[in-house]
Amino acid sequence: MIGEINKEIEKFLSSIVNNKKNINSIIKKCSTSISDDLKKGHITSNVCMVAASILKLNPKKLAEDLKTRLEKIDKFDNVEVAGPGFINISLKREYFVSTIEFINKNKDSFGSSAIGKKKKVQIEFVSANPTGPLHVGHGRGAAYGDAIGRILESTGSIVEKEYYVNDAGRQIDILTASVILRLIKNDISNYFPANGYKGEYIDEIGKKLDKEVKIQDFKSLSIKSCEDPEKEIDNIIHELEKLNNNSWNLIKDFSLKEIVKSIEDDLKAFNVNFDNWFYESSLGMIDDDSSNIASSVNKLKRDGHAYEKDKAIWLNTDISGDDKHRVLVRDNGKATYFASDVAYHKNKVDRGFDKLINVWGADHHGYIKRIEASIENLGSDKNKLIVKLVQFANLFKNGKKVKMSTRSGEFFTLKNLIEDIGSDAARFYYLSKQADQHLDFDLDLAKSDSKENIFYYIQYAHARIVSLEEKALDKFSDIKRNIKNISSGNYKECDNLIHEISKFPDIVNKSANTLQPHVIIYYLKDLSQLFHSFYNDNHVLSESEENIQSILECLIAVKQVISNGLNLLGITPMQKM
Repeated sequence: MIGEINKEIEKFLSSIVNNKKNINSIIKKCSTSISDDLKKGHITSNVCMVAASILKLNPKKLAEDLKTRLEKIDKFDNVEVAGPGFINISLKREYFVSTIEFINKNKDSFGSSAIGKKKKVQIEFVSANPTGPLHVGHGRGAAYGDAIGRILESTGSIVEKEYYVNDAGRQIDILTASVILRLIKNDISNYFPANGYKGEYIDEIGKKLDKEVKIQDFKSLSIKSCEDPEKEIDNIIHELEKLNNNSWNLIKDFSLKEIVKSIEDDLKAFNVNFDNWFYESSLGMIDDDSSNIASSVNKLKRDGHAYEKDKAIWLNTDISGDDKHRVLVRDNGKATYFASDVAYHKNKVDRGFDKLINVWGADHHGYIKRIEASIENLGSDKNKLIVKLVQFANLFKNGKKVKMSTRSGEFFTLKNLIEDIGSDAARFYYLSKQADQHLDFDLDLAKSDSKENIFYYIQYAHARIVSLEEKALDKFSDIKRNIKNISSGNYKECDNLIHEISKFPDIVNKSANTLQPHVIIYYLKDLSQLFHSFYNDNHVLSESEENIQSILECLIAVKQVISNGLNLLGITPMQKM
């Protein structure tokens, strides 16, 4: 219906404006949507106020002219001008209630659209260093990235979800050294460096190591005291590599695979699946001119965007307004992490994506400008890159904040969280607030069956309708669902519910356009509240069979909308509670 109205609005604008640019500007800025309140009609538009502002005309006069045009449409019961120039439209009842039939016919696809225009979108998220299990701090980015992927797919985009595995850096060396040191700890007086990785998972990796790995060669490690913990671990890595390079590499590869597999398993349990796992090591080495990393740096140098200074190679980031230039290659000839990121983003662009969405922790805010500069300096449009920052989530259990430090070995893993409250409840609470705002996640609330637990409140609405449907069909075994009574206007108690569920496609589009899944949660909360109030005020099963038919058809549509909304968030609707 809104599409039809927009077509009439465009015809109206064409009749009063000769400039196509002005028409497009008006259409882009105006809004035609389901009204927030039935008292304002079913559909409202601010097009006349927007047009008046651009064209320097009287908004009320424009609204009156548009009203005259819209009143000729047979589907409208009433068109009125409100306030400074709003157009409020009331549909004839048969068209108002047709939403129910439309939802129950389209089922899972209700809310889908084509606003994404089949554009290729890549979403890179989580990408935690593969040095230990995912902890609950990583869960928020995982839930967020996966949810926006689902929402964008439902609105017509072609989405690829990617995990970037940082397997070429120093952290993997520290992981390897940690595994070896735990295996030989009794032979070196239980020595363990301050900056080594701790935790049971290190022991578990060691127990799984292939018997062919010669651990005994590492037992001759000589410990040299060092006050600097960073130098201490670097010295240990160097010594261990020298003692048996072949076994070192075997342990390194094995440890990496074990960690990546544990991450993948935990994410699958969290209902998060990636289309691609991209390894940093695949970018190659800076001293190999055929590698991605070398070719990216060399292109920047050839095009005059990178230069040599103090034996290092720097990227000029002035184009993005960065506060200083950034080092690509150090004076010792080794590439920086930034150089790998530059090559990785060039690789993304070369794969032909229309949009690159990076989901990063909020502490990466300062990194945005330098990546934008690299994309633009390499000859692409920096506006292809969209960075969404996710604030850290603080987890509370029994009133106490839960630790999340991988290196200390004392942390609450994502796996622990899933086992404690389930994947669905965890995803829901991670997504319940705007991603760039701090989130305090109360485990005790998430497990409660109180009204304050919004997850329970929404799921209860869905399960309640399932139960009501079963009881009604059991009571009236010959019931045939139809909307005859609603269409004829005999039963209007469902009107607020019908009006609310008709908003769902707009909510999904808004969520897709803003990349904000929490918009859907807020909507589901309001819809569930409306349903629970309806349920408490109306003794459905005591109604006549004709009224039950009408009510049931409406409530089945409400159930479908709740189900569709939850599925977009990667959450399974509950049938029973």
